[in-house]
Amino acid sequence: MGTMLPLILFAGDVVYINHVRERDAAFDRVLEVVRSMRLVLDTEMQGLTQALEVLAAAQSLQRGDFNSFRLNAAAFLSRYPGQAISIADRDGRQLLNTSLPDGAPLPPRVNRESIDTVFRTRKPTFSNLFVGSVTHDRIITVSVPVFRDGEVIYELSFNPPLELFQRIITQQNPDGDWTISIFDRRGVNFARVPNPEQTVGQPASSSLLPELLARDEFKLNTTSREGVELNTALTTSRITGWKVAAGTPVAALTAPLWRQLAITASIGTVLLVIGLWFAIRMATQIARGEALHDLLINELNHRVKNTLSTVQSIASQTFRHNDSGKDAIEKFSARLVSLGRAHNILSDEKWDSAQVSELVEHALSHHSGKDGTRIHAAGPGLRLGPRSALMVAMALHELATNAAKYGALSNERGRIFIDWGPSEANVQLRLTWRETGGPTVTKPERSGFGTKLIESGADQIDGKAVLDYRPEGLVCTIECPMR
Repeated sequence: MGTMLPLILFAGDVVYINHVRERDAAFDRVLEVVRSMRLVLDTEMQGLTQALEVLAAAQSLQRGDFNSFRLNAAAFLSRYPGQAISIADRDGRQLLNTSLPDGAPLPPRVNRESIDTVFRTRKPTFSNLFVGSVTHDRIITVSVPVFRDGEVIYELSFNPPLELFQRIITQQNPDGDWTISIFDRRGVNFARVPNPEQTVGQPASSSLLPELLARDEFKLNTTSREGVELNTALTTSRITGWKVAAGTPVAALTAPLWRQLAITASIGTVLLVIGLWFAIRMATQIARGEALHDLLINELNHRVKNTLSTVQSIASQTFRHNDSGKDAIEKFSARLVSLGRAHNILSDEKWDSAQVSELVEHALSHHSGKDGTRIHAAGPGLRLGPRSALMVAMALHELATNAAKYGALSNERGRIFIDWGPSEANVQLRLTWRETGGPTVTKPERSGFGTKLIESGADQIDGKAVLDYRPEGLVCTIECPMR
């Protein structure tokens, strides 16, 4: 036992060192995720702020004609049903609230801090969570100044729906056991998974709140409001001052640690030679695995740091749903190439718009066959804005890849018909993908990543995608805004 104990301790040290490295790697991954989510949040808020600044420059506001301004506000609010625009003066008096009819009495604004900040700094500001004076619901507001002759005359405020922030969290959530929150500057939740109904409007847990208020970015062991110990990382938006935090359960790392220590001790007590052989072999495997693990993590981190939310989602879903590393890498590369082609088309047009016919041609260029008769595309010369163009390009790539493997392009007889045109209001594109002549189609038991990418991509740009698994061939209908 005198020589056996040092070997057992040595093996235990190796396991623990590996655990520490995995814990540090887990912390680094959580920090990269919250930084990526902060980037998505900042991008969303910058776009919203720019739209509000355009609205604040309306001539009707310059003239003080609030009745006419209601028409401008209604056009903006059509994208946010149930939300409101409020105009207030320096003293906090509401001059207009679109949620109330013209002539209705307007209560004074509750959130005086945002009004004071807008008049003092002459810049947009983002509020903490508070209860609105008209809706009596919890709201977050984005406020911008209204200028006349270089002076701030009003504060224009908009309350984006809290579901917008909840959707950002849901779309970026890497796994179901993560805890993710967006806090205001006081540390109050206004978007969270899990349990948003019970936690929105509540402050951060007692183990997180002091550090949240004192530091802009950190990694820390905390306990969630549900009592779960977490490896937590937090970062702060320089644009809004809001905080994004995420955590993974500590138990996900400690349970394997104790299991490995127990196995090591058991084997070590059986026989000195076997224990020594096992310890050396395990140390070698850990070293090799750690090198491969570090290589993959560094590559993933490099991609996350240089891409936005779309690429992060594609990478996460692709590697999660494929057992073969080679197959996953090929799919991931193909999706990036498809995304890159759409970017090239938009870059040629200075990111103004892209021709639908050009998107179809590039997406299907590798599948048309030698004689070019297997794919039939027809439609008027319509153009799509950047967000819709990227979504359509990715959807066409997924449909073509699926057709080549399982659908109309997997045999010699299949054909694909693609047609598109404008909606009745001439503001939306309607594109139909129809397959014939391929193998008999049956609806899959569960949705793959391609299906999720098509449906969620359309939903993110206020469009929709419907896949109809007809026995004679798949039919996919996509509707999306043209601008």
